[in-house]
Amino acid sequence: MRVAIAGAGAVGRSIAGELLENGHEVLLIDKAPTAISVERVPQAEWLLADACEITSLDEAALERCNVVIAATGDDKVNLVVSLLAKTEYGVPRVVSRVNNPKNEWLFNESWGVDVAVSTPRLMSALVEEAVSVGDLVRLLRFSQGDANLVELTLPPEAALAGTRVGDVTWPEDTALVTIIRGNRVLVPDDDDALEVGDELLFVAAPAREEQLEDLLSVRGGG
Repeated sequence: MRVAIAGAGAVGRSIAGELLENGHEVLLIDKAPTAISVERVPQAEWLLADACEITSLDEAALERCNVVIAATGDDKVNLVVSLLAKTEYGVPRVVSRVNNPKNEWLFNESWGVDVAVSTPRLMSALVEEAVSVGDLVRLLRFSQGDANLVELTLPPEAALAGTRVGDVTWPEDTALVTIIRGNRVLVPDDDDALEVGDELLFVAAPAREEQLEDLLSVRGGG
């Protein structure tokens, strides 16, 4: 997979390193000469250019990329890069960093963003996830399809404890994607029984989150 990353700061370089370790091709783009630190990520391609300029993106051959990541520290730049990647080059997957949570509402499919990652929101979500049992925690927002990645830890005395996954009538527009049980990560099977303490990860429409939380709570099931 070929991935272009706009922004070669600490965030961009860190993402590049992870992707390279997993065997992907990575191109780092930054307009600041001081950010071009080839020795820090030598396996990556580097381009000194303004990622908001069409000529720069032509040089980067963005049309050959499977994913573009807008990872600069400027939300305006990230939005422009996302929009150009999607509309001018038809990049299948565009992931954008949100620096200011107040701007999060802008990072949607109208601006070409498939996945918006807000570091402050993600950090607060991880704190909530660590201390919350029985409460739904929103981990990530997918702009395309209007869905969120949400987590809920099944509380003691939950009505659905012991119930087979296949016997649960989940809300519409909701999918159970993973069960984390202790140190194990389980792909849900209809025959798997839910257990107290299971961390359940769902992709769900925002409108269904309250139904999902009610279903999985102690009072769920009436």
